Amino acid sequence: MNTTTDPALQAAASVPPPHSHSHSSRFRRPAYPGLGRDNVLSIIEALLEPLVLVLTLWVVDVRVNGALTPPILIVSLVLFSVTFPGPSRLRQPWTRALRGILTSWVVITSLILFCGYATRYIHQFEPRTIETWLWLAPISLVASHLVFRLAAPRLMLAQQAPRRAIIVGINEQGAELARRIAANPYSGVSVLGFFDDRHPARIAEEGDFTLLGAIRDLPEFVKHNRVQILYLSLPMATQPRILQLLDELRDTTASIYFVPDIFLTDLIQGRMDSMCDMPVVAVCETPFTGANGFVKRLSDVVLASLILVLISPLLLLIALAVRLTSKGPVIFRQRRYGLDGQEIIVYKFRSMVVCEDGGTIDQAHKHDARITPLGAFLRKNSLDELPQFVNVLQGRMSIVGPRPHAVAHNELYRKLIKGYMIRHKVKPGITGWAQVNGCRGETDTLEKMRARIDYDLDYLRNWSLRLDLFIILKTVWVMFRDQQAY
Repeated sequence: MNTTTDPALQAAASVPPPHSHSHSSRFRRPAYPGLGRDNVLSIIEALLEPLVLVLTLWVVDVRVNGALTPPILIVSLVLFSVTFPGPSRLRQPWTRALRGILTSWVVITSLILFCGYATRYIHQFEPRTIETWLWLAPISLVASHLVFRLAAPRLMLAQQAPRRAIIVGINEQGAELARRIAANPYSGVSVLGFFDDRHPARIAEEGDFTLLGAIRDLPEFVKHNRVQILYLSLPMATQPRILQLLDELRDTTASIYFVPDIFLTDLIQGRMDSMCDMPVVAVCETPFTGANGFVKRLSDVVLASLILVLISPLLLLIALAVRLTSKGPVIFRQRRYGLDGQEIIVYKFRSMVVCEDGGTIDQAHKHDARITPLGAFLRKNSLDELPQFVNVLQGRMSIVGPRPHAVAHNELYRKLIKGYMIRHKVKPGITGWAQVNGCRGETDTLEKMRARIDYDLDYLRNWSLRLDLFIILKTVWVMFRDQQAY
């Protein structure tokens, strides 16, 4: 079996020596397996997008003006600084990588054009230079990534021979690791086979695996076959056996990784971390820790402020229409669950003749008599949600996140859907991953609500700023064609 692996899927932590002589040596900050910055592919990925953007700008400038002009050189320096190092997209599916490339391009060009117009520096450039670069750069980015993706396997072979690896333990996570290794052509690892103590007949029942021997034979095999990586896929119940094996492997130079049983639970932002220099494994965590939390909050404040300025005339017009067409307050305040399950007050334009916020609330449904004629129009086009941008500035909500449900609905569904409350590890959003994937409107069955929760948890697992921007753009598209809200 000659295959390769995705380091992000190894989910493996460096294992400390089994017989340490001090607490300081026993608990060390966990190391992350994977490609370092000295790797050729990593260096190319770091430079690819910045260089393509700068070089296309230079080509256009020379073509239009006959030479590189000082304003272009200044913008090139800024552009390279903003985009370096480029993101790693090699191990992503091509569709996801393409989406990331285009989203990143939209963000970068929007930022540059905004700064250019705000400072009037954009008038230093020929309009034809800007127009040509705006279509040439994204085409060049996509083409360069495609060429790099096709050339990467050959570059890896030219750089070094595949590293030889062994998986210890034929079980669910070991088999899954082997399958994912086989499906990924970019990491330069060759899995030689498995070591396991069970009888070959029992192993054959689980699938077609290359059994190289019993675990007791592993240290000798590693020494005589130049094995460079060992993945220990053994259950935690066998800890004494693991410690003994680690002790025996100290006479080798192989890198050793422990593969935890990721199938025990549904990981949310699962990753290695440390607490007071003691390694810990995150099983369920918010994606908005550290710098991610700052980026998320900053993007919320900037976008919400900009949107509120742009839509302020519309807000005044809707408020006046609500006041004139039906009795009751303009703004409907409803209790919802926010971050960490704490109650918050969420604002909406009133769209019904009632303002329900009690222990029992009926969801709005088609032809609901409680909805006013204006309210039907507002709900249909999601205009009733616009005051929630104020909630975003208050810090109660985010622009993108799981949609907040009424407290009464939360108390009902948390008992019926496993993992329901995990969606509250982030702030609720005005729009979300579920809403742009068809889970918008009434959830009149448990299956519909479960589908919505599945999308919410998927958002928590895979959050990125690019995903947020993609959801915002897709929300605008959905608003003009969705027929499910009422």
